[in-house]
Amino acid sequence: MTKVISRDGTPLACERRGEGPPLILVGGAFSTGTAEAPLAALLAPYFGVVTYDRRGRGDSGDTAPYAVAREVEDLAALVEEERGPVSVYGMSSGGALVLEAAAAGVPFDRIAVYEPPFTVVGPDDRAAKSRYSARLAELLAAGDRGGAVELFLSVVGMPPEVVAQVRRAPMWPELEAVAPTLAYDDAVMGDGTVPAGRLASVRAPVLVVDGGASPHVMREAARRVAGAVRCGRHRTLTGQVHDVAPQVLAPVLREFFAT
Repeated sequence: MTKVISRDGTPLACERRGEGPPLILVGGAFSTGTAEAPLAALLAPYFGVVTYDRRGRGDSGDTAPYAVAREVEDLAALVEEERGPVSVYGMSSGGALVLEAAAAGVPFDRIAVYEPPFTVVGPDDRAAKSRYSARLAELLAAGDRGGAVELFLSVVGMPPEVVAQVRRAPMWPELEAVAPTLAYDDAVMGDGTVPAGRLASVRAPVLVVDGGASPHVMREAARRVAGAVRCGRHRTLTGQVHDVAPQVLAPVLREFFAT
């Protein structure tokens, strides 16, 4: 484990596996670099894979106040640490962060994202996103990390009885530990809609992947993201859901990034 210092002085805990062309993996909500380790292990024979704890998570620091621009600077710092062209893969809201960083000018060579969780329906969904943002902010301001975790899990579709089971599970303290970063992922997602105008400025080739068994809204969002960037392509992994199997995803990423 090493530390890379971001522009605002925040230390980012990262780990490199392999010696090939550099490839950064960016996790989504609740994720630390450890969550990306299984995928990193499958890609390490072909790439120099960098995993890291996003700010506020794991062994990384967290300099207040938060802004999406600071997370963009984090990715820029990781890119500057590497030699030669750097590619990047982002999972879920991590994918949205990657796309924002690319639009902001971070020089990625190639980009792949899996199911960035934008909505594609209409005004009612934007209103629901706004209500979620306000309620999440209230819970975190009150120090109710457990409530914030429950809110997020319910919004992503987890039934109440399953949420109750998760609350009793050994993983619960880990979820509460990173609960404040749910606000960071929420900020990364903007108003929840596909930022087509912003994405039009992304110049690098982009692969947008979804799961064939994922909800329609997630698959449609993936198609719209692929259509919004300049050099986008879309691919569906048969039978996969949002919690994609690393052994299914890795060959697809290997093919794309090796092109």
